[in-house]
Parts: sequence; structure tokens; C-alpha cells
Amino acid sequence: LVSSATASASATIDFTLGSYKEYQFYFVNIHPSVDDVDFQFNLSSDSGSNYNVTKTTTYFQAMHDEADSDARVLYNDFDLAQGTGFQSLSGDDLGADTDQNLGGYLQIFNPSSITYVKHFIANTSFSHRGDYMINVFSAGYANTTSAITNIRFKFASGNIDAGTILMYGIN
Repeated sequence: LVSSATASASATIDFTLGSYKEYQFYFVNIHPSVDDVDFQFNLSSDSGSNYNVTKTTTYFQAMHDEADSDARVLYNDFDLAQGTGFQSLSGDDLGADTDQNLGGYLQIFNPSSITYVKHFIANTSFSHRGDYMINVFSAGYANTTSAITNIRFKFASGNIDAGTILMYGIN
């Protein structure tokens, strides 16, 4: 465990990366302050001055409703094609009811490399605002040979009302 952060009406949660070969972030009971939002991340290569690293990503999800009347696997357009925006980890449907939250992980490989692009894999599970359980799979790469120095997590709107993010470094 390198670092952890616990949200309390936090706009963002930021971490500084070092020289570990891999970083793993674990999301524990991440709860939004508002309904129908997207939990997302972006990367910085300039010590956190800008979070706008170019990324190419993929994103799909599996879902099942509480009433057992709808279950499906689908592609959603939350992926990026050489985009600099924030990458979705939940789509825009995370619920803010007291029993709704998000959990999961994000792995980033060799972020301090100044030779290769930086790959990532993420898997989250969350409670949809319409009482679905959704499992999101996303992956991609930061298309830069500059070292990644920082990572930021946030909701597309509102605050991170509660929850903990753990950062592990692996050599």
C-alpha cells in the first residue's frame, strides 16, 4: 500500500505516481453526491498541472436488473479514440441512493516509462440508478512516451460523497 484517500464531499481525489512498474487502485464503496453520474479518471504527465493525456480505450458492460426481467451485455460509447478527456469507469448511470455505490479496480502498467505507451485495465461493479447491477470492463493505453506523474478520479458532476481509494505499487 503506497497511499489511500477517503472522500468526504470531495470534488476530486488525486494521487502522485512514482517509479513502480505497476499501480493498482481499488475503489471501496465509492458513493456520489448526485444521481445519474459517471465515475472517471484522467492522467497527467506534468505533475498535475493538466489532466489531459491522450488515450485510446475500449468500454463495455454487463447488466442485470433487480426484478430479473432484463439482463444483457452491451457496448456503450464511453471509449476514447485518441481523446484527452476523462475515461469513464461507470458510464453515466451510477445511483446516489444510500444503498448504491461503486467498487472495483484500475491497473496501470509502467507509468514512469519514457519509452513506451502506458496500458491500463479496469473493472468496476456498481448500482445503477434504475436498480440494475452493472459490471464495466474498460482498457486502453495512454498514448505518450512521457512519464505519467499523477492520476485524478472524479465524478462528471457533483462530489465523491464517500468512499476510499487505495493505491498499491508493485515492482
